[in-house]
Amino acid sequence: MSAAQVRNPAVRRLADWPADRLRGLADEHGAPLYVLDLDRVRQNYRRTAEAFPEAEVYYAAKANTARPVLRALADEGAGIECASAGELARALSAGVPGERVHYTAVNPPARDLDVAVRLAEDHPGLTITVGAADTLDRLAERGYDGRVCLRVNPGVGAGHHEKVATGADAKFGVPYDRAADLLEGATEDFDVVGLHAHAGSGISGEDLSAHRELVARMGDLAREVEGRGVDLEFVDVGGGFGVPYSPDEGPLDLDAVAEATREALGEVDAALAVEPGRYLVADAGVLLTGVNTVKETPAGAVVGVGAGMTTLARPAIYDARHELRSLAPDADERPEREVTVAGPVCESADTFGVHRLPAPERGDLLAVGNAGAYGYEMASQYNSRPRPASVVLDGDDARLARRRETIADVTAVEPEDEL
Repeated sequence: MSAAQVRNPAVRRLADWPADRLRGLADEHGAPLYVLDLDRVRQNYRRTAEAFPEAEVYYAAKANTARPVLRALADEGAGIECASAGELARALSAGVPGERVHYTAVNPPARDLDVAVRLAEDHPGLTITVGAADTLDRLAERGYDGRVCLRVNPGVGAGHHEKVATGADAKFGVPYDRAADLLEGATEDFDVVGLHAHAGSGISGEDLSAHRELVARMGDLAREVEGRGVDLEFVDVGGGFGVPYSPDEGPLDLDAVAEATREALGEVDAALAVEPGRYLVADAGVLLTGVNTVKETPAGAVVGVGAGMTTLARPAIYDARHELRSLAPDADERPEREVTVAGPVCESADTFGVHRLPAPERGDLLAVGNAGAYGYEMASQYNSRPRPASVVLDGDDARLARRRETIADVTAVEPEDEL
């Protein structure tokens, strides 16, 4: 293993986080608490950029929109891919230049398009990606004639769960066989700059054939479009690079993915673009939560914790498995036992599953691994529960990225006469 690989391993395990520092952060900021390490985010980006040296790397901001994350990645040279007007506003307010921002919305509401067009006037380098013919019409109705990328449905999907295999879902993108004609016609009204497709989320080595097929189809389409005289700047083949949520699962062979991508795309005049999101931030984050109760039942012990499906929704939505670790100072001295770890929400889905842990006790602190992606972003106020705080680490420095909400924050949007 090279010195660079030692400094920048392909995956950061939950056991690699220093327990004493995490306990100190929980003591200072309370729990549940999200913690995200910016140094690890930078490492993940650099590994991606090295694997794709000739490609443009755009961070899919929906994974984690914390301003320190956006700024850190922009400083590294990443572009930012935004799925909504809110993410677009966040990226630009974080200082990311418009020419490095892509707005890739799915069925954008009128309000979002209004915002995107207005922001594009102030940032003319911004690119708007459209996934339907009538979205082009809606842009033209708003007087927009700027940079446009066409999202294509290649008919190939992959990912860790059927709910995120977007590449074969009719909701996403223009049908493949209609894309070339639509794109050629769009050059009359817009500055057409790119093609876009995305297979899905959490793609592993097992899904590489689907990813390769998607990229090959996009390469064929790019050559057809270029043959019609359309000068493309880039072909964006999305991201979805998987991360190992299980401690027994090996890391993604990113170099193999990059090589397969380049080979499948073939010769095109346009530059290759990729959009990793989860891959850059997942293992850079953990969720800290305290043990509230330990209940013995005929079916086994149920360990109640402060975090639940309103804090981390992935287990409830996708049956996702996140590794858990006890941060109790004497954890190594306790016997292990199999327990069900459950949250405080009145739903059977509100559980982190069955885990083997050093015998939990009330007052213990647990760490939930791989929580940097789609953790805080999917948190909700269901049951009128305030959302947790979020802290970012930058070397020895730790600072609050998002304060903990209060019940007053939850009710702040309601008219006073209704309270």
